[in-house]
Amino acid sequence: MLRRLLVSGALVASALVVPAVAVAAPATAAGLSSTSTSAASCYKRVGNHWNCITPGAFCPKAAHNRYGYAKVTKKRYKCTYKSADPYWRWRRA
Repeated sequence: MLRRLLVSGALVASALVVPAVAVAAPATAAGLSSTSTSAASCYKRVGNHWNCITPGAFCPKAAHNRYGYAKVTKKRYKCTYKSADPYWRWRRA
């Protein structure tokens, strides 16, 4: 009898918790997408260089061997390839 009561209580408690998580998840996802959209809108090509790059991040193919300026520090970086790290990345110029 006690076991049946505990199982029923656990089911009721889980039914109350699940909707709260389901409601919170879309709000969080919406907040993240607006932040990533604003960050992505800053990263753009201007003539022959790129603005608002993130040092150490991967470079798009159009940026290979081009220069970019960091969003925060405004320092100059170049999109380069190194065989030790076989990816195109923004590295300090």
